[in-house]
Amino acid sequence: MKKSHRLYSRLLLVAAASLATLAGAQAQSSTQGVSSSDASYGQGSSYIGLNAGQSDFKLGNGTGLFASDNRTDAFSIYAGTYINHNFGFEFGYTDFGKIGRGGGNTKADGLSLSLIGKLPLGSSFNLLGKLGTTYGRTEVTSAAGSGITAGNDNGFGWSYGVGAEYAFTPQFSVVLQYDEHYLPFVETGRERVRAAGLGLRFGF
Repeated sequence: MKKSHRLYSRLLLVAAASLATLAGAQAQSSTQGVSSSDASYGQGSSYIGLNAGQSDFKLGNGTGLFASDNRTDAFSIYAGTYINHNFGFEFGYTDFGKIGRGGGNTKADGLSLSLIGKLPLGSSFNLLGKLGTTYGRTEVTSAAGSGITAGNDNGFGWSYGVGAEYAFTPQFSVVLQYDEHYLPFVETGRERVRAAGLGLRFGF
């Protein structure tokens, strides 16, 4: 587990440093060639955001008379930068929460790196999309006789999502987001975990 935690930390640092470097370079170029009217989510613009909502674990409930659920609270924090008016990159962390299952608990979190796209539908409204990978960590505990294998797992899987954004000002916007992540579970391999939420973004 210590080895996986070190890898997890290194991935965080590398992705964060890459985004910071890219954002800095684009911000410098934007001050030279992009007008103030194009600064909001245009070339060279970056953002940070926070979403809160609900996750949905698409997992089996095992056997026996154990109470189980598959939905719980989730949140994500993220940062991104656009390299032109429509495309860019985003790095984020999602805590998918913890559900009761098979007499124990199942929880998950993950780091994501995604290619992002934006389709403007007016001066303030945008449709959003993303496609990338998530390095996920999962932990499963269960009771004897539940039919659910306990253990920890980690690794990469696909992730993608769609969303909508409404900008109140050039800096602040509200975002409705739906994402799907394929996370590794020791019992069944990669399984889909969904996250839907509402959040705020600050552009700079």
